[in-house]
Amino acid sequence: MENVLRPVIVIGGSVLITLLVGWAVDRLLQRADRRHHETPLWGLLRRCRLPLQFVLCAALLRGSYDQTKLAKEHTAGIGQTLSLVLIGATAWLIIRVAAVIVESSYARYAAAHRDPARVRRVRTQVALIQRVVTAVVGVVAVAAMLLTFPAFRAAGASLLASAGILGIVAGVAAQSTLGNLFAGLQIAFGDMVRIGDTVVVDGEWGTVEEITLTFLAVRTWDERRITMPVSYFTSKPFENWSRGGAQMTGTVFFHLDHSAPLHEMREQLRDILGECAAWDGRDWGLAVTDTTPSTMQVRALVTAKDADDIWTVRVTVREQMLRWLTDKHPYALPRINTATALLAPDEAMAAYSEHVLTRDGRAPRTGRG
Repeated sequence: MENVLRPVIVIGGSVLITLLVGWAVDRLLQRADRRHHETPLWGLLRRCRLPLQFVLCAALLRGSYDQTKLAKEHTAGIGQTLSLVLIGATAWLIIRVAAVIVESSYARYAAAHRDPARVRRVRTQVALIQRVVTAVVGVVAVAAMLLTFPAFRAAGASLLASAGILGIVAGVAAQSTLGNLFAGLQIAFGDMVRIGDTVVVDGEWGTVEEITLTFLAVRTWDERRITMPVSYFTSKPFENWSRGGAQMTGTVFFHLDHSAPLHEMREQLRDILGECAAWDGRDWGLAVTDTTPSTMQVRALVTAKDADDIWTVRVTVREQMLRWLTDKHPYALPRINTATALLAPDEAMAAYSEHVLTRDGRAPRTGRG
């Protein structure tokens, strides 16, 4: 009877204590969240309940399993397995707590600051910091798991002795990866590009959707995702339409006939912008910027609060202005003029003389003599 009750008490007690501690911690966090609702930290910490229970249960079983007297011939293997579970659960808990702290700090910063550019910069930085912490904790956890095996502990001395050679080989082999890693840190803390920025890369217009330590994802206007290494943004030029402020100025060009009514076009542009909700009201204008023998180039200048709205304003002005010109002033649209070509004075005299001689019945003179 004792052989049956002992493992039931040890294992069942460990599980029961784990569940009770997890329930008590969750209740305390709920109460703290209700009292301090302005701070999201306590509510976010509730996400750590599951890894905390794994850590507690693994620790209790690891310390008390010998008392169960079960499978004595496999005690070493079971203890090794519980140690690995404990290390992995601890790493999971540390990563989850670090993520909660980072998210809570970012939420408080975003609530206290209204500058979108600064908020996007902090968001990019905390996201990369979180990934660095996750990578470091993961590597340390794997190393700790390997060190629990006696064979790996014995090989540790020889690995340290050859660390210099291995470092050189790894550095050469992972040159591109390390370059992207440092480029990601440079982007995060150099404020070159941030999550949510509107950029133009390789002729593609889109919004930065994700930044990791090795790659950057840009979501284009047609819902495509362009993935490129972060080293691209530290080695090649690109357009960042959100840097220095989200407000933008856009242009719309028209190729019209020289007789186009410019004064009426300015009044029509003002009316179009007045009805366009995307126009921010900062500035507008219309001017002739170039001419050709058959047309002139007219530029309409408009403003908006961000890249999305400037696109809306431009297409609205282009569409409604062309429709208005077609309905009210069709003569202002470009035309192809056809007429008899005028000859140069010398060529015209020669053609006239040839015509007169031919009409008199005499052959035209050619050459000399």
